[in-house]
Amino acid sequence: MARKRGREGELRVIAAPFTVAAPCGARIRDRLKDLTAADVKVLTLVGEHLGHHQRADLAARFRTGNVPARQTGRAGRKKQLTAVSSSRWAGAMTRVSEDQYQLSMRCLIDERAGLRCRIRKIEQRLAVACGHRQGRVRGYADRAERWQKQRHLSKLQARLAVVEQQIDQGRPSVTVGGRRLASTRHRLAETGLTEADWRKRWDAARLFLTADGESGAPHGNYTITVDPADGSLTLVLPEPLRYLANAPRGRYRLSCTVTFHHRRPEWLDRVSAHRAVRYDIVYDPARDRWYLDASWSTSTTPPPSPEEIRASGARLLAVDLNADHLAAIVLDPHGNPMGEPHTIPLELTGPTTTRDGRLRAAITRLIARAHEHDCAAIVIENLGFADARATGRETMGRGRRGKAFRRTVAQIPTAHFRERLRSMACHQGGKTRPRRSDQLVPLPDLKDRSRGHQAPNSLVCGQLTDTGQLPQERYT
Repeated sequence: MARKRGREGELRVIAAPFTVAAPCGARIRDRLKDLTAADVKVLTLVGEHLGHHQRADLAARFRTGNVPARQTGRAGRKKQLTAVSSSRWAGAMTRVSEDQYQLSMRCLIDERAGLRCRIRKIEQRLAVACGHRQGRVRGYADRAERWQKQRHLSKLQARLAVVEQQIDQGRPSVTVGGRRLASTRHRLAETGLTEADWRKRWDAARLFLTADGESGAPHGNYTITVDPADGSLTLVLPEPLRYLANAPRGRYRLSCTVTFHHRRPEWLDRVSAHRAVRYDIVYDPARDRWYLDASWSTSTTPPPSPEEIRASGARLLAVDLNADHLAAIVLDPHGNPMGEPHTIPLELTGPTTTRDGRLRAAITRLIARAHEHDCAAIVIENLGFADARATGRETMGRGRRGKAFRRTVAQIPTAHFRERLRSMACHQGGKTRPRRSDQLVPLPDLKDRSRGHQAPNSLVCGQLTDTGQLPQERYT
């Protein structure tokens, strides 16, 4: 038998339970139906007008470079933009420009780290003769492969030099509308698009119809306002376009209404209390549809600790991840199984849309089981390999023999457990103060008394909401 080299034959140690951070925000979408030709014209004119000035502001911010926040000149740029739009539109445009610049700089820094790592790896292998091994470093198989890697190394080094220069100058490269869409213009025949179709997508991607929320403003946003009573949608027109107003104070009222079926109770709670809600009006040229996105930040209250969940004495729903199904069973506070197990099919074949639909159906059934048995959270009992697909927050790792596994944290809403934690925190004097946006945390090891051994470390996460709906995965 060949001797195993290094630690390749050792099993990885399962990490201890850890607290999962709560989502920092939520985003929902509703379609703007039955828009008239006048509505579409106004939205297009406003989006193009604001988009033009926002791109100019973004260019000015990039010319300033990587300087402290007080030296970015945002106040002066906002004053100039206010004259051609409004104070709140100008605030949103300068905020987006700053966010885009900071994101671009972070991407450059990450790219530099990745390039350095790849270059170092290739150089280590080039230092070893072909077909030989030096310690844990293996040389390339033959001279042809070695020559190709040398060419690739020169390209990586050239790209690294460009990235380092951009970081030093504080001048990242950004294409408003998307670099991929811009490059598509030069190969329309390959993509099957006409020049008119490409132009339509390009113009739609460069529209700017983003309004930041403001606490205390009517229904959480003065620039774009949605009345929860009748669903009417109005927006403030920029100063040069005030002649298009059909409502008081230079506003335009669209002929459509907004409902927001998904997470509507949460949205109503915010707009009724005049808490900040950000709105984005988006146009999809492929479907010729307009949408309204609403987003807001959620509370960052620390979730309860594993000890607090253990002390609550709540039931849990244990889930075993398999390639084609989920096996779930209810556990008592001591970790013993209760009742009969539940099998939930998990067929993840076919196109992406079909697979995602079946996956969300399985999650819905899993959440329904948790509510049916009054469970406080969902616990993942073991780790599945790459063929066992699941949703939630995931961390990738490498298992034995190089197989990738996913450590998954499922999400469930639970209002009953929130009340338990609230009463428990009052008696124990802890910092836990559960609210609508709080989340549960990983549980400690559960002892399986029926088998006489300790179960693997488990992970759990629950979103404490009363909506009974899955959260969106797209956040601002």
